[in-house]
Amino acid sequence: MATFVPRRVFPTLDSLPRSYFLGHHKAGLDKMKTMLSHVDLVIECRDYRIPLSSRNPLFEENLAGRERLIVYTKQDLGSEGKQKDKTRERLIQEFQRPSAVLFSDYKNKNSVRKILEFARTHAASADSLTGSRMMVVGMPNVGKSSLLNALRGVGVHKGKVAHTGAQPGVTRKIGTTVKIIEGEENGEGVYLMDTPGVFIPYVPDAGAMLKLALCGSVKDTIIAPTTLADYLLFHLNLYDPSVYGEYESPTNDVEQLLDSLARKTGRLQKGGSPDLEASALWLIQRWRNGHLGRFLLDEVTYETLEAQRKGDEGVRLSLNQGRKMVKQMRKEKSRQKHLNTT
Repeated sequence: MATFVPRRVFPTLDSLPRSYFLGHHKAGLDKMKTMLSHVDLVIECRDYRIPLSSRNPLFEENLAGRERLIVYTKQDLGSEGKQKDKTRERLIQEFQRPSAVLFSDYKNKNSVRKILEFARTHAASADSLTGSRMMVVGMPNVGKSSLLNALRGVGVHKGKVAHTGAQPGVTRKIGTTVKIIEGEENGEGVYLMDTPGVFIPYVPDAGAMLKLALCGSVKDTIIAPTTLADYLLFHLNLYDPSVYGEYESPTNDVEQLLDSLARKTGRLQKGGSPDLEASALWLIQRWRNGHLGRFLLDEVTYETLEAQRKGDEGVRLSLNQGRKMVKQMRKEKSRQKHLNTT
């Protein structure tokens, strides 16, 4: 039997949509700017599995002037707790200075307590009789609401207040402030404000768009599930193809994997034909829930972090520039569709 050789490069998909910047994203960002004067700490959430791709420059540009804590959420889905993971985390912390950085799993109370301790120390330094107000921000579906619920549960032993969901867009408006730390003596305590996820106006890199979609930052209807499953298969093969071994032997053919998966899990259409789309969505969700390995989609090295810090071309696009590019892409897509039908 021939030795399996995984793909080293995923094909470029120029036809991919490059934006998911919705109306409530802009409205939310505008509202955040007006609330900034009432906030003394911004907690920015990024997805641990895509620490570079889940960074939104709009927050740095529009919410400047406030101390920032960067929390990389969903650590349990990307870290195996090995030395390489710890080395990578230290590198990220170094590059984000002077902002503080913490890595979090909202289901781990010790992890949540570290964030609470940071918030408590920050609030004490502010020495305000009216308490400390903080704002949690981030891209869609990076775990802001789950983190807020966890902070409230551990901090003041109260139940959930923020709605959460597997798809982005559950939080569409800025919520009321929620107490996460009780006040001491005459103090009011620490309050945290939930906000809607805000996407980048335009994603210049198709690979970054695939990563964001695979991690759930855009709805599963935006990019074809079979395309996302193929991109996932590409990464699974680089990580360890045995993670899907109960369904299929190592393969670079996503349809072959989905066909086998559909037949073994009963995802069949009328007549017994495999439902490839349903199988693709199931496979993606299995990975999102941590059942197909724990690894990063972004390559995190000194060079990639340095490139992001310098700001690659197109990363810091203004809202107007982003809209223009999206409009141009739609026109081109429409023109191609017209040519194909004539």
